[in-house]
Amino acid sequence: MAQPAAAASRAAPPAVIDGSAPTLHPEGVAWDPSRKSFLVGSVRHGTVSIVKTDGSTRTLANEPRIVFTIGVHVDARRNRVLAAYADYGVGTRSTPETVQKQAGLAIFDLETGRTKHLVDLAMGPGPHVANDFAIDRAGNAYVTDSTSDKIYRVDTRGRASVLVQSPQLASPIGDGMNGIVWHPDGYLLAVRYDAGVLLRIPLSRPHRFEEVRLDWPLVGGGLVLRPDGSLLVVSNALGQRLDGAGSVLRTRDGWRSATTVGESAPWADAVPTTAAVSPYGTYVASGRLDLLVAGTPTDRFTLRRW
Repeated sequence: MAQPAAAASRAAPPAVIDGSAPTLHPEGVAWDPSRKSFLVGSVRHGTVSIVKTDGSTRTLANEPRIVFTIGVHVDARRNRVLAAYADYGVGTRSTPETVQKQAGLAIFDLETGRTKHLVDLAMGPGPHVANDFAIDRAGNAYVTDSTSDKIYRVDTRGRASVLVQSPQLASPIGDGMNGIVWHPDGYLLAVRYDAGVLLRIPLSRPHRFEEVRLDWPLVGGGLVLRPDGSLLVVSNALGQRLDGAGSVLRTRDGWRSATTVGESAPWADAVPTTAAVSPYGTYVASGRLDLLVAGTPTDRFTLRRW
């Protein structure tokens, strides 16, 4: 007997979604409650795509001015999907004029995928690579730049400013600030990829940021703040080794210090990058960026439940 449509729409996704799309190579992933599906970006094509539970994909947003999309988040309250965009030189639209020079935040209509705003974040001398971002309750976005010493703020009207600038945010090898989350108590948590340092950045006084005391470094770093208050950190060392790991951290002092309370290492899929919280659990993305960087792109990617 066929399953009723209403019941089918409530069915949980499988524990592992084996995705397939022509050389998509997603880095970022988000849960879309309006479709009960995942959305992913594309380091190869600069798109945002819908991923169904059977792993099939459909393009939602395809803005030709964007080289590639990294972090992706859904703001369902405002009918928006947002994506950080940049160019590492491996996209089909990469040019000498855009490699590590294009950096910004794209804002699309969640229902149609139509471009609402492209917010330029290549502020000051380069290079620039907008990486990930967090959205607060009011809809403001906070965007990391992996190759500069800045974190940006973009308001709901698309106006950009520098939230905080410091040498401590910069990496000498160009793998600086990466994952970032907004905490409802009024601060950001952000990780520096190369050093494994987690920073606590108060929004009222962002220049007064401090390093969170950890039991070991979080090298790599996609961050997800889960509904139970724990922080999931997805780690990899792209270009150094293929294995990755997931760690769960908890705090007792408002994220001035944190302790690892769970770990999965090595992760089942090579080079995991970040994760998304869904009503059915937290799903970790592996878009096989290692193969793309090596010049052997693939059509396969994985979303795996933690």
